[in-house]
Amino acid sequence: MLSGDNAIELWEQVREKLRIEAGETVFNNWLGLLSLSSFSDGKIVLAVHSKFHKDWIEPRYGNRIRTLWQGFNKDIVSVSLIVDERLTGKASRKVEDSVSSVLNLSSPLDSRYTFDKFIVGPSNNFVAAAAERISDSTDVTFNPLVIYGGVGLGKTHLMHAIAWRIREKNPSRKVVYLSAEKFMYQFVRALRQQETITFKEQFRSADVLMIDDVQFIAGKNSTQEEFFHTFNALVDQNKQIIVSSDRSPADLEGIEERLRSRLGWGIVGEIHQTTYELRLGILQAKSDDLKNSSIPKNEKKTEKTSKSSEVCCFTSLGTAIGLSTLTIFSTTTFSTIGSGFCALSTVFRT
Repeated sequence: MLSGDNAIELWEQVREKLRIEAGETVFNNWLGLLSLSSFSDGKIVLAVHSKFHKDWIEPRYGNRIRTLWQGFNKDIVSVSLIVDERLTGKASRKVEDSVSSVLNLSSPLDSRYTFDKFIVGPSNNFVAAAAERISDSTDVTFNPLVIYGGVGLGKTHLMHAIAWRIREKNPSRKVVYLSAEKFMYQFVRALRQQETITFKEQFRSADVLMIDDVQFIAGKNSTQEEFFHTFNALVDQNKQIIVSSDRSPADLEGIEERLRSRLGWGIVGEIHQTTYELRLGILQAKSDDLKNSSIPKNEKKTEKTSKSSEVCCFTSLGTAIGLSTLTIFSTTTFSTIGSGFCALSTVFRT
């Protein structure tokens, strides 16, 4: 017959075995959180404070824990895991605090980067359409969405636009946007402060996780391992994942094959190099924005300096949109765009 003192003593022996077999990291973050809840008629009940932990421990160590108990006492017929109801309220508050914390860790969104200000053309229309579909839908139809392309083509703009639209349409959804560098930094910080459980709960409680420039974690095995498990957990919960990179998942060197494979599960969209017409449209949009903004003026500027600056601006404009000749524009159109570009130069100089 298993008495109270014997049960407690056996539990300490089981814990020590688990510590040796699983290692300090797994024990401290997971198995060490188990407590002996009850025992009667050869039935052992272990408790943990959250379903999240129970769902992680049981499939990985449930059988081993039962074997260890029965190895110490053959009268034990079963070992089960439960969520301790007395800790449910406390655990819920802890998760809420974690969610609030991760939202605070999210990078700020730029108010200029919205769908209204994203110029769509043949080089980016597919990705823009996929981004809008994700933003407007509460269902996860494809997961993940991977946006890739060269520098300066609008990947970050689209990421911000998605986040803005989701927050606007569904304020209750928890949108977490940050760079891969910041994700790595937070993970390393959690390891140093032994707060990996909080880290996991934070990111896995997000409804939409957005990681910018995922190529940054290439070669960083520990960060990739954590992102891999975070990815799996969110997909299992039917939560949305959106990632950007400078190359397609198949071409990401230094990223584990299993992670590259998962990044290719959903829709992978490339933003191609901009066309002549798209560059012109972007410049026209910039010009319109500048005309509606307050531009500081240099009252001491002479007429000669003014004309010289305009020539410089026109030259920069021609270079930016790849013009071999400027005669295709009407005087009015060119003057409008050129004036906007000059205004932009004035802002940068001041």
